[in-house]
Amino acid sequence: MILSVGFDEAGRGPLAGPVCASAVILPPEFPLELLNDSKKLSEKKRLAAELVIKEKACWGVSLVDHKTIDEINILEASMLAMKNAFEELMKKLPQWTASLRINDYILSGITDGTRCPDVPVECRCEPKADGKYYEVMAASILAKNCRDRIMLEMDKKYPEYGYAKHKGYPTPAHKEICRRLGPSPIQRLTFKF
Repeated sequence: MILSVGFDEAGRGPLAGPVCASAVILPPEFPLELLNDSKKLSEKKRLAAELVIKEKACWGVSLVDHKTIDEINILEASMLAMKNAFEELMKKLPQWTASLRINDYILSGITDGTRCPDVPVECRCEPKADGKYYEVMAASILAKNCRDRIMLEMDKKYPEYGYAKHKGYPTPAHKEICRRLGPSPIQRLTFKF
C-alpha cells in the first residue's frame, strides 16, 4: 500500500513571525468534503477540518522562527520546517498504521511548490498542489491554523503592530507601522518593509 504524505507551509510571504509547515497522511475513510486549499476555506471551516485531521490522520507540524529565517532565508526555512514536520509525523506513524491494521506500506510525498524537503522518501513537488491533492490540502490547513494562532498570540504581546488583522503579511498598514515604530521583536529583518 502506498501512503501519500502531503506537505505544505504557511508564512513564506509575511514580514514577521515564523513559517509553519505540516506533513499529513490521510486514512482511507477520511471525509474529503471537509478539505480544500486553506486559503479557500473560512476560518470556521479550517478549524473544524483541523479537528478531524488531527483525530483521524497521521500528521506533524513544525515551525521555524523569524531569526532562523533571517539566517538561512525563507525558502530554506520552509524546507526545514517541512522536514521537521515529517519527523514529527514519523514518530506517530507506527502506532497510527497499527491502529488501521496497515502492515505493509511505502511512503511517497507530494509537496506544494517547486522544491521538495529533504526527507527519506520519494517526493515530488507541484505548484498549486494545495488545490489538487487532499493530503496537501490537509497539510495546508494545519500549517495555516498553526501560524494564525501564533500571530494572534503575537498580537497580544505587540498590539501596536496589528498582527491579528494582517498576520504579518506586507499590507500597507503593516509596512507603515514598521516604518513609524521600527521593526517589532518578531520582524524578519532581511525582508523589506
